[in-house]
Amino acid sequence: MFLGQLFIISAPSGAGKTSVVKRLIQDLDNLRVSISHTTRDKRPGEIEGEDYFFVSVEQFRTLLAHDGFIEHAQVFDNFYGTSRSHLEHLLRQGIDVILEIDWQGAQQVRKALPESYSIFILPPSRGILEQRLQDRGQDSDEVIARRMKSAVSEMSHYDEYDFIVVNDDLEQTIKTATTLIINRGSGYQPLPGLTALLQRLLH
Repeated sequence: MFLGQLFIISAPSGAGKTSVVKRLIQDLDNLRVSISHTTRDKRPGEIEGEDYFFVSVEQFRTLLAHDGFIEHAQVFDNFYGTSRSHLEHLLRQGIDVILEIDWQGAQQVRKALPESYSIFILPPSRGILEQRLQDRGQDSDEVIARRMKSAVSEMSHYDEYDFIVVNDDLEQTIKTATTLIINRGSGYQPLPGLTALLQRLLH
């Protein structure tokens, strides 16, 4: 029996998920982020044990072989996984936990923990999403093109999530997500025009 509540948050790369989650963790005292293991290289400013647990492919495969992950996925050329023991330890203590994962991982977690809540963050348009990726200054045009193609695939799974939030304005998005977490989703109303937005994003 877990005393804490698990919240899954997914979004295409560039939709603002990381910024939203960082603010939620700052603003809500009983909320923690579950730190994932990854085989990708550490980016400038990232801290081991705070942003990710950075491991080799060999270390990752060893943990996987011993059922160490509640979910895992390959994203582009890297592996990501959520530590089963780390997550369950937090939930048993009555701490609410956010999982920042993609749709593949979300499917696995919902099967393992069907009482979890899931939130999908959408960009307001494809053009804004592409601009945000370019503004990062981290990726080549080729990588951005791959991320945009992947984003459409990721967004096509929106209907597997309990709640949809459009990140047009960061402060409003944080406010909406905070309300969802505090109220456990009670009173959620889909945004007007969501169907039309999804048509533009996916087609």
